[in-house]
Order: sequence, then C-alpha cells, then structure tokens
Amino acid sequence: MKTPLPILSILLAAALAVTAQTTPQSAPDFGTMTSTNVTQPAAPATNQAIPDHYFQEQLDLASRQRHDKYPALAARTLISLIETNAPPEFSRKALFELALAMQDQGDFVKAQQVFAQYLHLYPDDPSTPEILLRQGLLYRQMGVNTLAISKFYAVMSTALKLKLDNIDYYKRLVLQAQTEIADTYYLEGRFAESADFYTRILMTASPSLNQEQVQYKLIRSLAYITNHVETIVRAQSFLEQFPSVSDVPEVRFLLASAYKGVGRNQDAMKQVLLLLQSQQDNVHKDPDLWVYWQRRAGNEIANQLYKEADYLDALQIYQNLANLDPSPSWQAPVWYQTGLVYEQLQQWQKATDSYSLITARQNEFKSTNSPPSLASICDMAQWRKDYIVWSETARAANREFQRSPLYKPATTTQ
Repeated sequence: MKTPLPILSILLAAALAVTAQTTPQSAPDFGTMTSTNVTQPAAPATNQAIPDHYFQEQLDLASRQRHDKYPALAARTLISLIETNAPPEFSRKALFELALAMQDQGDFVKAQQVFAQYLHLYPDDPSTPEILLRQGLLYRQMGVNTLAISKFYAVMSTALKLKLDNIDYYKRLVLQAQTEIADTYYLEGRFAESADFYTRILMTASPSLNQEQVQYKLIRSLAYITNHVETIVRAQSFLEQFPSVSDVPEVRFLLASAYKGVGRNQDAMKQVLLLLQSQQDNVHKDPDLWVYWQRRAGNEIANQLYKEADYLDALQIYQNLANLDPSPSWQAPVWYQTGLVYEQLQQWQKATDSYSLITARQNEFKSTNSPPSLASICDMAQWRKDYIVWSETARAANREFQRSPLYKPATTTQ
C-alpha cells in the first residue's frame, strides 16, 4: 500500500487517497498546453454530457476565478471540492487545477508539491507526461535547470512506456519536451549544447514544429559559439524561408558578422546595406526593432572596416547610416566618422565639408538641452577643420619652397 507524500495537509492527502483509482487510458482534458516552439491543433468540438453538475460547476467556478486573477479564491474552492466525496475524475482535475492556482500565486514550491502528489496518486494516468512537462517548466522558472532538464527527459521516457490512444497528442508533448531541453541550454548560455539540440530537432521535420523560431534560436546559438560557416548556411536559409518576419534584421546582422568573421568583407557590406536600405519597406513591421539592428549592424561593421583600413567600404556604410535618423545626436557622430574616412583617403575638401555639417549646427549642439557629448563632437570637428587648413597651408608652402632657388634636395652618401 502506498504511503501519501507528506505535503499539503494530512486531511487533503487522506481525502485524495480515497479517490486514487484507475482512469481510462485517454488524453487528459486539462486545457491546451501552450508553447511557441510547438504549434497547437484546433480543439475538437464535443457534445458529451457531463454528470454531477455540482462538482462540474465548482470546477468551472475555480477555473474562472483563476483566469480572473484570483488564484487564492480558486485554491479555496478546489480544496473544498477535494475534501468532499467527489467522484475520482473531478478530484483528479481539481488537484491539477490546484497546482496551477498555486503556481499563479507565485508559490512555486507548493505547486511542485501538488504536482508530485498528483503523480504519486495517479502514476499510470495519461496526464503523467504533461504533468512532468509542467514540472520541468516550473523548475526552470525557479532557476533549478538541472531538475528541469531531468523532468523534460522523463516526459519522453514516460510517454513511451504508457499505452496511450492519442498518439498525436503525446508526440507533440515529446516534441515540446525536446525543444524545452534545447531552450534550457539556450537560456543558460550553453550555446554549444543548444545548437546541437536545435539541429537534431529540425532534422525531425515535424509539422508541429515552429520552424521559424527554432531556426532563429539555432542561428543565434551558432553565432555565439562563432561557428561562422554554419551560421552563414543557416542564416541564408532563414532569410529565404522567412523574408518578412520580425527576426529578419537580427539574422541579417548575424549573417553580416559571420561573413566578416571569415574575411568575406564584400558580402558582409552587402548584407549591411540591404539592412540599412530596407527601412522604408519595414516601417509597418516594428520600426524600432529595425532601426536598432540597422544602427548596430552599420556601426559595428563600418567600424571594423575602418580599423582594417577598408575605407571605401566603411565610407559607403557611414553615408547610409547618416540617413537613418535626422536627429543631431545620431548624425553628428556619423558625420565626424565620415570626415575621418575622407582624411584617410586624402580627400581634404570632402573631409572639411563633413566637419562643416557639424559646426554649422554648433548653436544647436551647444544648447542647454543637448548632451555634453554633442558639444565635444562640435569642438573636435572644428579642430579637425583647422588642422586640415593648417596642413593644406603647410603643404602649399612646402611645394612653393621646393620650386624656389633656395631649395636644395638632400643628397645621400654612398
């Protein structure tokens, strides 16, 4: 005979022990398990009459209370129902709902205890894989990732052992457990493990899999471990399959960074320019997100090209960056960097013109409402302009001196 687990109250455990009977081997009716990793099928319609209306009304009341954000009231309703002589099916559902109510209250420890009691009383219940999955999700939310992963693995092993009639339902649970293992590694920053799991999951080609989301996480995992070659392959495929999703700007940035990492500067610049020039087409798709990745991609790639003395490619990106935002706080640093590029190319007049764009707005930059950094950029731009004028004057004087009869070229002795 099983000994009830020492959790909740002795009264509750005793009441539940009476109801621990074998239930029909069919999928539990606990509502929809939601996950963005696995798509959900449409719920089938049912006209099945439900007996014992009082107990059903109490369950419905508790469910409404929980969904209306009154989990404490729901918990009291459910405990009252469990303490009665309700039929086993209602007691079983009430225990499940009680765990959810405890979770909604933020009492994760008690929620885990109720889930554990459920598994103790109904070890062969068809809902066991789902309970284990919920326990894993809850452990991850509690920060106990080792236990979370063990529960996700238990979902797969339990689903294989139970003789169940709703195969598709349990296939989705197993698939979700696999994605949750990968997500747990991903959230922990263990990107080598997450990349391996996401790759294996994609190989299943399951129609229930959210391909877009899993591929996106795989690309980020590969980028974090600097697997540039595989990042390029996966990112190119993603952009071809999902050209209009919200993750496109970040994936294009990761693709550009991967190209840069393998020395394919022209391909990297092409991706950045595609990102910068796509602003108008994507204003309706979350423009703030697009602008963020446009700025980040442009800045990082252009600065790397500048440091590597690839001035022409860097210049092309800086010129596109300046058009993203007309605000002084954005344009002034870009114009200044453009001036530095022209200096490296010895295009002195164009460098001066770039700095003049800044100094022409010095009153605006040095106003009381502007950040001090803008005033500093304005001062530096003026200094660079003065330096160019001085350098040009010095070079002109040197050329004039070389043409005078006083000039004597230096001779080298053999």
